[in-house]
Amino acid sequence: MINLQNKSVLVTGASRGIGFAIAEGFASAGADVTILADDELIHDAAARLTTTYGRPVKSFVADITDKAALQAAFAEIATLDVLVNNAGLELITPVTDLSDEVDATFARIIDINVRGTWNVTRAGLPLLKPGSRIINTASVWAKSAVGEFAAYISSKHAVVGLTRTFARELGPRGINVNAVCPGWVRTVASVRSAKTMAERAHRSEADIFADVVAAQALPGLMEPPDVAGLYLFLASDLAANITGQAIGVDRGEFLG
Repeated sequence: MINLQNKSVLVTGASRGIGFAIAEGFASAGADVTILADDELIHDAAARLTTTYGRPVKSFVADITDKAALQAAFAEIATLDVLVNNAGLELITPVTDLSDEVDATFARIIDINVRGTWNVTRAGLPLLKPGSRIINTASVWAKSAVGEFAAYISSKHAVVGLTRTFARELGPRGINVNAVCPGWVRTVASVRSAKTMAERAHRSEADIFADVVAAQALPGLMEPPDVAGLYLFLASDLAANITGQAIGVDRGEFLG
């Protein structure tokens, strides 16, 4: 069991899915957890964690593309040991669809996934001292690609680029920066993507998930708690010598 008592942790995009599982993992490891998302469900998530683990979990509503909202949230945080940039948006953006809607979706995904990661990191940096950790959520698609998800995939490649650049820049300050690259996890976003892929291919969602599992070295589809452990490890003293890495937790979907 990793012990993160007395560590202050902020997790973005934590109202559900992987973000909530990450926050729960840190809470179970004894950390003082703050969570942030762009929807009011974040307060319900904080209440559930507070009840379960017996320590107050703070919550803030903020769009990570809104620098003023982020500054207001970070002004309420006294200290920070671990910053988890998990908030993101995954939607289909086919290059062959020439509609204004796809252009708007593309811009929004890049804005949240890339500029949002930049905004949160810059807002949190004054609170991070030597020994602190920044952990970014990328994707298995940051190391590979499929058709029709250009915005999401390019944004996650960019998150890995930010991770490596931040690691170089912040290493002299004693701050480790790494990325986690989850494979397919059963979340609202992944189920929505599978549904879209199925509709466009005139197949069933079950067929899409069967293809996903078939591409993995290990069978089975992950649930959000299955990826949370890597975040805890990267936040712990066990990972003191790891920085600038994009580490997969994908049941062997991408081998390389």
